[in-house]
Amino acid sequence: MRVLITGGAGFIGSNFIRYLINNRPDWQITNFDNLTYAGNLANLDDLRDNDNYRFIKGDISNIDDVRAVLESGFDNVVNFAAESHVDRSLYDPGIFIKTNVLGTQLLLDLAQKTGISKFLQVSTDEVYGSQNVREYADEKSPLLPNSPYAASKASADLVCRSYFKSFDMPVIITRSCNNYGPFQFPEKVIPFFMTRALKDEILPLYGDGLNSRDWIYVEDNCEALLRVLESGDPGQIYNIGSNNELTNLDLTQIILKLLGKPSSLIKFVEDRPAHDRRYGLNFDKIENKLGWLPKIRFIDGIQKTIDWYLANKQWWENIISGEYRKFYEQHYRNLR
Repeated sequence: MRVLITGGAGFIGSNFIRYLINNRPDWQITNFDNLTYAGNLANLDDLRDNDNYRFIKGDISNIDDVRAVLESGFDNVVNFAAESHVDRSLYDPGIFIKTNVLGTQLLLDLAQKTGISKFLQVSTDEVYGSQNVREYADEKSPLLPNSPYAASKASADLVCRSYFKSFDMPVIITRSCNNYGPFQFPEKVIPFFMTRALKDEILPLYGDGLNSRDWIYVEDNCEALLRVLESGDPGQIYNIGSNNELTNLDLTQIILKLLGKPSSLIKFVEDRPAHDRRYGLNFDKIENKLGWLPKIRFIDGIQKTIDWYLANKQWWENIISGEYRKFYEQHYRNLR
């Protein structure tokens, strides 16, 4: 099996590559990534000498790059490549449209001409917008994105659907809840708060802290993605959830408690625009149709995540010392 993984140097993509290497050791994996600020080949240092893995630098929105990589031939394409951070989409929506929508369309267009067996589009629960209490979005729920990031992912999903309907392309879409775990870029809330708390720095919590998210350990998500890739039906959408719903305030307090840090580090800051109050996913379909359920309890997964960040300080200290930190210092100053 020859698989092209786009965005494989990012958080979920790199974990998925490692999961495939460990669980499908006979597969040939090509990692195609543009190495933007959040792409990090250090995530895959341990695979550098693996004969079944190779890396090619390229941009999914560049026709020459995409055409060149697809020339080598693949059975499946898994598209993780995306600008993915909501806060950044509020400052520069254009790059999200370029990569997430136009890049996905270009990848679909050129992959379709090679006769691939499956194209897996990795999407997000954010496309459904905010859910009311005790309301859960299923795969037939309307798309109501509220941020430029979520809108770009919803648009890409619709483009994928159109290629299935118009060209009979074997596209499948997954929509996952919030992931966490090793190698997550420290702009996302869990590693952001962990790394700041370890340095006894203030944790800026949006609004009243009661916005709620479902959290899935990245390895559980990787298992679900592989199940969909191997057994999912073209033209279908599969939600991937975990039933680990927490408010941001509860999440922050858990992190501080496990790190032995005081709650006084929490500082409530002005909420960001269009901040969705709650995401809730109904993922009965993937259980009933494909037999998948999450395995890792949140308290176990968050402890494993903390242990990894404590053991890999050099990895995240190299990141937060550069341009990333300058962006966030300015960002939170603007929010006050």
